[in-house]
Amino acid sequence: MILYEELTSTAQTAYAQLLDVALTAEHLRTVADLSGSFASKTVKGHKYWYYQYTEPSGNLRQTFVGPDNEAVRSLLKAKEQPAATEGLIPLAASAVALGCTEVLPKHLKVIRRLSEYGFFRAGGVLIGTHAFLAYGNMLGVHWGDASLTQDIDFAHAGKNIALALPSNVEVETHEAIESLQMGLLPISTLHGKSGASYLAPRDPGFRLDFLTTLHRGGEEKYEHPQLNVTLQPLKFMEFSLTQVQQAVIFNTSGAVVVNIPHPARYALHKLIIHGEREGAFASKASKDLIQAVSLLQYYKDHRTWEIKETYEDLMNRGKGWASRFERGLSAVEKTYPTLELKQWLT
Repeated sequence: MILYEELTSTAQTAYAQLLDVALTAEHLRTVADLSGSFASKTVKGHKYWYYQYTEPSGNLRQTFVGPDNEAVRSLLKAKEQPAATEGLIPLAASAVALGCTEVLPKHLKVIRRLSEYGFFRAGGVLIGTHAFLAYGNMLGVHWGDASLTQDIDFAHAGKNIALALPSNVEVETHEAIESLQMGLLPISTLHGKSGASYLAPRDPGFRLDFLTTLHRGGEEKYEHPQLNVTLQPLKFMEFSLTQVQQAVIFNTSGAVVVNIPHPARYALHKLIIHGEREGAFASKASKDLIQAVSLLQYYKDHRTWEIKETYEDLMNRGKGWASRFERGLSAVEKTYPTLELKQWLT
């Protein structure tokens, strides 16, 4: 079984260039990149410029830009040029053509909209299979089993982990999802409250899940005050949300910078939760295992020291963590005995 194949050096360079330009575009966004228009006012004989736009939350805003001078006129001219993000399209198309893995159009549409609303700036993290696909491009490989999924999983560290990300941004996540007009509706709980998942009734296989770490309320769902969305706490999630990385996901229509878990932590976390998958979740358990094995094999071949450090952190977290991980690792040994991953890792 082929777990992964190396991307060509040209494809790896294309991804690196796309990531670099995408990160630059993210940092160089100006008011001119917002959807809106400039308007001028004359006060006591002096001309001043303002910019009118609609906030991600839906509120109409008018921002003072400055007096009519050369610097402001340059900003007006910039508005006439394509936005910085539009320059990513040819780079993304080139990366796809060279063999990098792309994201399904409707998935990128959702992720891009959340990015526009500041979800990732507020500390949101893209997890699950979409993160796994991003790892392939990040590590310079093409996975043998990409396991495309209709689910999009997002996570936030909640109140338990301090990430190197700004956490004082208010994001109207629910409004962002509604603005897509894709028919995504929040699943209600038995108590009538909105749940931590969104489903599209006309496309039931397509869903969004919002997860977080355990808090004082245990596994009870709670609404995050900054993200304005209900989150579902899960055991062991904090392990994945330490050392968050940045990556770019894309297809031929463009690219979006996202936060994703560190790939080594993602791999070991998948083994921790593997034993938790039962019954109806058997297919997800199988997907967890193949993703973990693929990443572990990559680290065995390329970055042994990095996975060892992550393994030591996991084993120092207590018997409960260690026992669950051992069960997951035993499943790897049983399913993929020829890889000898258990012997290598422990």
